[in-house]
Amino acid sequence: MCTVVIDVAEAGNARLLAVRDEDPERDWDALGPWWPERYPGVIGIRDRRAGGAWLAVHPEERRLAVLLNREDVGGLSEDRAVSRGTLALESVAGRSPESPLPMHGFNLLEVGPEGARVLSWDGEVLRETPIDPGTHMIAHDDLDDPSTPRIAAWLPEFRALGPAAADAGWVDSWIALLAASARLSPEDDRAIIRDNRPHGYPTQSLLYCTAAVTATGVDVHDRRLPHPGHWSD
Repeated sequence: MCTVVIDVAEAGNARLLAVRDEDPERDWDALGPWWPERYPGVIGIRDRRAGGAWLAVHPEERRLAVLLNREDVGGLSEDRAVSRGTLALESVAGRSPESPLPMHGFNLLEVGPEGARVLSWDGEVLRETPIDPGTHMIAHDDLDDPSTPRIAAWLPEFRALGPAAADAGWVDSWIALLAASARLSPEDDRAIIRDNRPHGYPTQSLLYCTAAVTATGVDVHDRRLPHPGHWSD
């Protein structure tokens, strides 16, 4: 139940904030070049168990991808499901997924020189949603989905900050708003910094990343939360 806020200025020019929710017992590695042989030039947040990536970046190619889980309707059993961990890595290597996929549902955010889009797989159909200029949010449903409480609560607030590309201090402004959102209880369904256990999932917010994809490359930074599911200044 991760969350991404993205502001698209034009094709190949975007800023984003991505918050990762995962089981704290599942080991992971901070941003780094963890796949030098198979994906040279790629850095990302690595899941140690499956070896894949939640977020991946190819700075030279000006590509970034973030993987968010999504409920599916396909009925795929766990013993037949293939890990989704390669999706972000393949994406920044220039290979987007194609249907059919032996995977559980996902939203894959892709940002590159040609623009930004979300590829959504529900177990039966793979859909593409281009991301128009402006500020948007995505979680476990559709882009800017008003039925997702955290999007309904916080998308207007992020939009009110104005175009990120026009604000040299956009990172500070967005993180300040993220901190303000964390005044909500992490169990509140409107929260961005989350504890999803009351909702039936073992995941909690563990880290966040900020990134700028521009004509000169990708500038990306990650920060671990000191305590899962809780903000700290």
